Amino acid sequence: MPPSREPNRQSVPSTRGTRLRQRLAELRGPAVPPQPLDARALAALAANPGCRRRAILDGAGVNKAVLASALGSPSAFGQSQFAFMRGNAFEARVKADGGAELLRLVHEKLDPGAEPPAGGAVPDLSAVGPEGRTARTALALREATAAGGWTLLDHPLLALEVAGSPAFLEPDAVVVHPDGGWTVVEIKSFPMLDGSADPAKVGAAARQSAVYVLALEQVAARLDPAPEVRPTVLLVCPKDFSNLPTASAVDVRKQYSVTRRQLDRLTRVEDIADALPEGTCFSPDLPAAELTAAVESVPATYAPECLAACELAFHCRARSRAEGAVTSLGRSLRAELGALTTVDDVLSAAHGHTGDPEDPTVEALRRAAALRTEALATPSPAGGASNAAPSPARGAGNGAPSHDGAAPDNEPQLPRPSRGAGNCAPSHDGAAPDGRPQGSK
Repeated sequence: MPPSREPNRQSVPSTRGTRLRQRLAELRGPAVPPQPLDARALAALAANPGCRRRAILDGAGVNKAVLASALGSPSAFGQSQFAFMRGNAFEARVKADGGAELLRLVHEKLDPGAEPPAGGAVPDLSAVGPEGRTARTALALREATAAGGWTLLDHPLLALEVAGSPAFLEPDAVVVHPDGGWTVVEIKSFPMLDGSADPAKVGAAARQSAVYVLALEQVAARLDPAPEVRPTVLLVCPKDFSNLPTASAVDVRKQYSVTRRQLDRLTRVEDIADALPEGTCFSPDLPAAELTAAVESVPATYAPECLAACELAFHCRARSRAEGAVTSLGRSLRAELGALTTVDDVLSAAHGHTGDPEDPTVEALRRAAALRTEALATPSPAGGASNAAPSPARGAGNGAPSHDGAAPDNEPQLPRPSRGAGNCAPSHDGAAPDGRPQGSK
């Protein structure tokens, strides 16, 4: 009789990825669903790679808008329902009829030498779960590259590892050219007036598209031969004040290089999580004091640019101002001040109380303080210097014109024009020459 096969009851150790997902779920809260990490959040995270607070909150999938409201510092982020519906309607119009208009714009702006798109393929990318959709997107890209025609991928799903945590990204569209190249298409609802759009909005769209290009390159690297991911994306916007689509080619090589370098610099999420106190949780259902302590246990790097990119900016700004951090005044100023990290340190060094006199930063601060004191000082009648700058009295003989137009005592007094005297100088009560009211013909 063959020996009975008993099941192996030894516990199988969890993998590193499983442990990380469990740890992030504990930080987020057991009953809180994860907030997906999109390309806009990744672009903002790459712009401030030194902020560990945002890195762990985004990696754990914490809804920062809800968290900011629970902390008492609600953010002003969000899109109006009207703008949301208008954007969806415009995108549907661009992709209508199998994406014929969109493919025409890609051919016109990016690949005029290729054959005109008579009708591109639009593969079905539906699958179960984000992992399934990511795999289906990679398969569709491989098949479209081998087919050698125009193919439109509507809302594909791409995976990108950020600081050891996976992020799933969904661009508006990806177009496969007949030569096998891939192009990212970004559709925005802000207008393009006379062929140009708001530079700030175009820059934000370029940074967001650079994240998609970075994720697409990882997919292309797994194919042999690897297809070309074009560094020029197509930005589609409404033309002037209509709902007709127009497009412009945007080179994102600079944004791509910056984003890749900054994302590589991010501290891994598990390293930040291991440094947190035991039992740390960012669930918005916690008491305010406990939630504030949990958020403050992660160091943040606030800068004024965070106000346009992070939902927790108001909370971090209040804390930064309370601590007197010079970073709250701007990154450029922080870089100029070197080791002086607080406003009190800067003022103390400028007034000569602390600091090395041979330090170039301290020397520049003291020179600036001396110039300010010299500019504010006013010579007194006795020949001394006062630290205050009082308003000059009328006719005081201090060499400055008084408020009523009188000249200094050592200058000849010019007679003031009388009202209606016929001279060409207007009087102080708003009357024009010859006594006529101003503005009369």
